[in-house]
Amino acid sequence: MDQISLLIILTAALITPLIMARLRLSILPTAVVEILVGILLGPSLFNVVHSSNDTLTLLSNTGVIFLMFLSGMEIDFSLFSRRRVPETPLAAKAAQQAPKYSPVFLAVTSYVSVVVVSLALGWICKLTGLFKDPWLATIIFMTISLGVVIATLKEKELLSKPFGQTTLLIAALGEIVPLFALTIYASIFGNNSRSLWLLLLVFLAAGVLFIRFKPFFNFFERINKSTTQLDIRLAFFLIFSLVVIADAVGAENILGAFVAGIVMKLLQPHEETRVRLDGIGYGFFIPIFFMLSGVDINLRTLLSDSATLLLIPAFFVAYVLSKVAIYWILRLRFHRRNALAGATISGATVTMVLAVLQVAKSMKVVTTQQSGAFLLAAILTCILGPLAFNVFYNPQAEKTKKAKVHFIGANLWTVPVAQQLAKNWYDITMYTDKAANYRTYNSEIKTELLDNLNPEDVTAQQAFDADIVVLGHFNATKNYELAKAAKTYGVKRVIARFEDRNVLDAQETELTQMGIEVFNTPAVTIAMLRSLIEAPTTLELLTSSETTVYEVTLRNRRYTEQAIRQMPFVDQITISQIFRDRHFIRPTGSTTLKLNDRLIFTSTPETAQQIRQELGILN
Repeated sequence: MDQISLLIILTAALITPLIMARLRLSILPTAVVEILVGILLGPSLFNVVHSSNDTLTLLSNTGVIFLMFLSGMEIDFSLFSRRRVPETPLAAKAAQQAPKYSPVFLAVTSYVSVVVVSLALGWICKLTGLFKDPWLATIIFMTISLGVVIATLKEKELLSKPFGQTTLLIAALGEIVPLFALTIYASIFGNNSRSLWLLLLVFLAAGVLFIRFKPFFNFFERINKSTTQLDIRLAFFLIFSLVVIADAVGAENILGAFVAGIVMKLLQPHEETRVRLDGIGYGFFIPIFFMLSGVDINLRTLLSDSATLLLIPAFFVAYVLSKVAIYWILRLRFHRRNALAGATISGATVTMVLAVLQVAKSMKVVTTQQSGAFLLAAILTCILGPLAFNVFYNPQAEKTKKAKVHFIGANLWTVPVAQQLAKNWYDITMYTDKAANYRTYNSEIKTELLDNLNPEDVTAQQAFDADIVVLGHFNATKNYELAKAAKTYGVKRVIARFEDRNVLDAQETELTQMGIEVFNTPAVTIAMLRSLIEAPTTLELLTSSETTVYEVTLRNRRYTEQAIRQMPFVDQITISQIFRDRHFIRPTGSTTLKLNDRLIFTSTPETAQQIRQELGILN
């Protein structure tokens, strides 16, 4: 019977996403659908799977551990701290122009309001007799499903925007804080409670493991084989080491799994490692956990009890009310519809509710009816939350920001380059210290006259207030001085021309270490001539007015881990090379794209603009 039940669960896990794809149920989180499938397979309807199955129970427990591990890997702790920006004039100007309320401030304030309201709701439940344990109710009400929030924000490509960062951080707090609160609750009220200071041993062990394996991925590529999969072995070692330690000190095993996920994240594994871990978790263990959670719910019993029928809407309202204050805090920066969208998606919760209820049932502080009511109410939030988000969220029109490019040195070499750059991509200004050149070129392109080329005076005339500074003066010494000054000022990209090979040879190492891009015209000409001999169409490609060469860094995870042939716009571009891990790859249709790949492709200017924007979005 154990094997038959497992076969039924695995069959359901296979068929469920296929049916979702056929019916286009992308609005519902997969976890919620899997719980609903579990309800159908359990005593509520077909009664073909039972939670008393030892094999399924073991796999389900492993599933929740793996789920918490992957949740730990989702946390980006850089969101919790202010990013230290180099003290440069450009950074100072950017700080002055930044909005008053940062994502960190809004998120932390929002979640503090969630905790306060949840605490009040927990005591209301106790006073009204709905649920006798106010502390456990508080922990449940202040949970947020990070997985649901991330999936929703990814679909809208919002993770890199202030609204997405704020909402994501609220959700991250909605998993971290309840998990630690649950650990403290279990330590105080559990039958096998121990001193809270012993919990520090879990974090001490995590620190030791992090230090020990910190250089792991530096030499991983050299020693890994397809038959060893060392990165996956490391992941399982971290999981069960910290789970065992957590259990030994009286903490919950899900805390150890969550901390193991954080350690793995801090080790900075390769993207392929994360994909394989997701495959193991969401491909096998986690669906079993979600479906078994549904099997545990007996709707016949729950719905036949009038008290339970009262609990489901009451708990649902509590889930919603606990997140209401988020709306007013998000209104400090975002408009009304988006603030409402952020509050509604923050109300979606199921993952941590399942984890909390599992611990609560083991402590025997929650009945089967109460557990079912909490879970059904949570399922409703996950159904209605994403639906409401898609209704309320209104993407604000964003003008495509042009990159500011400043050319210092107006001459026969720089002016044609500036004229041929796409006007809708770049905001171009020429600077020259020669009055004759100013009179000659000012009618053809926006040009400013500098008094001289001293770095201090150039800075004072705001010539370095740009995203890209191109130093095209004939004087190599001046270009050298200005390049260093521009980089010190905080310019992201500095491109410097050096016709004097002696100056370049003497200073190239210093400039390259500063991140300055240097070139020498004769060297470029030689390389171009060699390419023309080896590939005769090179010149036609570079000089064509219809199709030319472009580059984009792949930052949108929607297009990672898929073959080039599967890209929706593959018929509009030709990817000639991929620059990955400091090596060029000549791609084929089956080549899999990776995060941070630099794609060198050819297309029309109009198509290139759309593709660069789509692939370059940080998502």
